[in-house]
Amino acid sequence: MSLTASRFHARLGTFRQLEIFIKFAETGSISQTSKELHLAQPSVSIQIKKLADNLGVTLVEQIGRKLYLTEAGEELYKSSLEIFDSVSRLESRLSSLSGLQSGKLKLSVVTTAKYFFPHLLGPFCKKYPKIDVSFNIGNRGTIIQRLQNNLDDFYVFSFPPEDIDIIKNEFIENPLVVVAPVDHPLAGKRNIPFSSLKDEPFIMREPGSGTRHSVEKYLRDTENQINEKMTIESNEAIKHSVMSELGISILSVHTLFQERNDKITILDVKDFPMQHKWYIVHLREKQLSDVAKTFLQFLNIDGAIIARQLLIDSETTKFIKAY
Repeated sequence: MSLTASRFHARLGTFRQLEIFIKFAETGSISQTSKELHLAQPSVSIQIKKLADNLGVTLVEQIGRKLYLTEAGEELYKSSLEIFDSVSRLESRLSSLSGLQSGKLKLSVVTTAKYFFPHLLGPFCKKYPKIDVSFNIGNRGTIIQRLQNNLDDFYVFSFPPEDIDIIKNEFIENPLVVVAPVDHPLAGKRNIPFSSLKDEPFIMREPGSGTRHSVEKYLRDTENQINEKMTIESNEAIKHSVMSELGISILSVHTLFQERNDKITILDVKDFPMQHKWYIVHLREKQLSDVAKTFLQFLNIDGAIIARQLLIDSETTKFIKAY
């Protein structure tokens, strides 16, 4: 059917209305939508109602005190994301044709990646100053949800989801190390058997995190056990708990880049550091914009060099063997 014959696009609303609707779909709240878009709450409600009236469908329903998307609302949300994705690719292609490298790049990373990923973004933004970057940080569950909803160009995981059809690219190493208070009895000893740690109070990341998954797999594969005493969702809180002598832990060495204190150390444990990778992923059906392709190329060439230099410059390097 031709565009003229359909005329559906004439009822689809404005880009601003779709933008408001997308934000509401993601927040589930009129007040939060108005806050993030700097609009009055009545304006948000009016624009969503106008959109629904134009389409002749119900987009939102109220159950109890909460608002939910209807089936039609869910379909509009998914299609609106595709529309803005297409517009972003068009902007990127047009800028390429005019000899400019501009557009928008949307990234989401798990919390541990926040320790090194900004160091990669800095040189990229300096090289391509006309590219605007949206950078989101969240726990693994939050980033998986963003991936499922196709909200960003790329997502960074140490343990990518296995039940989603994605393309994943390894780009840097992610060594996991055993950390302890600096005056721990095993500090300074060499080739410590992991089995000798079985009675130590262990502080673990929360279920679902990539670090915890790696540790649990190691324990299964080696038939080792640990004495798990605490579960904490924050790497920073884990580091401070270790410094306070509440226990030992296993963390990505990237979380220690900025450490300049004498209260925490890395134990020289056999099989450690565990060598893992960081992956940058996107949905297999995702049509990458020219900006996204440019960033992926930068990451594969320059990113690995920058990340390795971070390790070389870090005080943690002296603890890392076979890296």
